[in-house]
Amino acid sequence: MLQKKYKSAVVSVINPFSGIYTLEIKSLGNKFKYSPGQFLHIAIDSDYDGTSQWPDSRCFSMQSNPDEETIRITYAVKGSFTKQMEQNFKVGSEVWLKLPYGDLFSQPHNKINTVFIAGGTGITPFLSLFTHESFNEYLNPKIYLGFRSQSYNIYQDELVSSRNSSKFVKLYNEDTDGIIDIQSIFNENGPEPNYFISGPPAMIKAFKNTLIGKKVPAGNILTDDWE
Repeated sequence: MLQKKYKSAVVSVINPFSGIYTLEIKSLGNKFKYSPGQFLHIAIDSDYDGTSQWPDSRCFSMQSNPDEETIRITYAVKGSFTKQMEQNFKVGSEVWLKLPYGDLFSQPHNKINTVFIAGGTGITPFLSLFTHESFNEYLNPKIYLGFRSQSYNIYQDELVSSRNSSKFVKLYNEDTDGIIDIQSIFNENGPEPNYFISGPPAMIKAFKNTLIGKKVPAGNILTDDWE
């Protein structure tokens, strides 16, 4: 799928915690076209006209699904670019998006007993699948989600309204349950399933190394680690 540029506008800004924002963005032209699990580039150069060289931008996973009119992304304020996003993006702000990128769920994989593991905002690319009709093709999926605490699970409404994904979910709240336990996840599922992992780079690396050490074939481990 070829990448296209979309002149867009921010239609909603939600700030559930200090430094965490969910933006809802609407195209001002053609409908967004992408697949579940893909990501976009967002630019904040107010002088960009859509035809000149693409300006400085950053990647963000799309947590909305392709059937929705708008795109949602969630980001944490961690550096100068996201600080500018925090300062500049209000309801009505115009923004340029370039998408789609990535092939997380279009890579060959088994849709029986598939395992999904996400830490924090790493859940966002998974939500684009869990809320899409294509998730009905997955038989007996297992979903493991980790958050700092229960209050940081700002995605519960999307999980509840998704394609039955909530009934496959096991939650880890770090303050009460500890961190996601990759050893117990492997013990429950074994080496045969495809494992999708999304979250902080250190978590992805550690979990992938653990699974490979348990003789899970490297091709069975698919990660959302474009950062």
